[in-house]
Amino acid sequence: MNQKMKDYLEQYQNGQIDRREFLKKTALLAGGAAIVMAGIPGFAYAQIIPDDDPRLETEMITYQGESGEMMAYMAKPKGADKLPAVIIIHENRGLVPHIKDVTRRMALEGFMAIAPDALSPVGGTPDDVEDTRPLFRELDYEKTKKDFSAAVKYLQTNPQTTGMVGCTGFCWGGAMTNHVAVNSPDLKAAVPYYGSQPAAEDVPKIKADMMLHYAGEDERINAGIPAFEEALKKAGINYQVYIYEGAQHAFNNDSNPDRYHPEAAKLAWERTVGFFKEKLG
Repeated sequence: MNQKMKDYLEQYQNGQIDRREFLKKTALLAGGAAIVMAGIPGFAYAQIIPDDDPRLETEMITYQGESGEMMAYMAKPKGADKLPAVIIIHENRGLVPHIKDVTRRMALEGFMAIAPDALSPVGGTPDDVEDTRPLFRELDYEKTKKDFSAAVKYLQTNPQTTGMVGCTGFCWGGAMTNHVAVNSPDLKAAVPYYGSQPAAEDVPKIKADMMLHYAGEDERINAGIPAFEEALKKAGINYQVYIYEGAQHAFNNDSNPDRYHPEAAKLAWERTVGFFKEKLG
């Protein structure tokens, strides 16, 4: 796939152009030939579960956080009630279509899943992801931690759930998942993907069981693993750690063909779902 095609693919996956515009641009590149979406590396993975999948109920919801009203995308199996719940925490680009898709994937595994938008205090994630970085700098990080911890309480007391809550997140969201585990004693299970680790002195506050996913080719994040493991062991916390050799940071993001590692992503997802099913019941 040439660079121009990659640029159009990334624009589509980040919501900067719609499907019609994407097909128009790529058809021109292909000399008018039909573009088979599944044949474009990465594109087939841009949306695994359609947003109108008839098996699911989806909607934008709100809950009260430290910063005020938080927006979140919710998905759950249609007609289901009293489900265990999972919080999905996005990367540092905000609540993009890919994360909504991941939320739908989790819902189809038998959970009520919500993906809060960290940028709610500044108006929510914009359509153009290039506008998100300065917005993240406007957030009060300590308040943001509490905004996500508030999602645990929201789901624990929600009449549509069993009160059993887990949390997973990716990159920025992996780090935030660790903070949710530190600050939410009611959280039952946490699965951070390649997230920076909490301070060692905060680790004993964790009450959740932990499953940690890391990429083998992620030197900066992986430098924190030994101290985190030592603190987890010292605190007597039940944890598992997996390092996926050959995979890069963000290996689960199938909307990023340059980083996506299908074998690592598939195995990590299977482990994550199995862990939540075991720990959340």
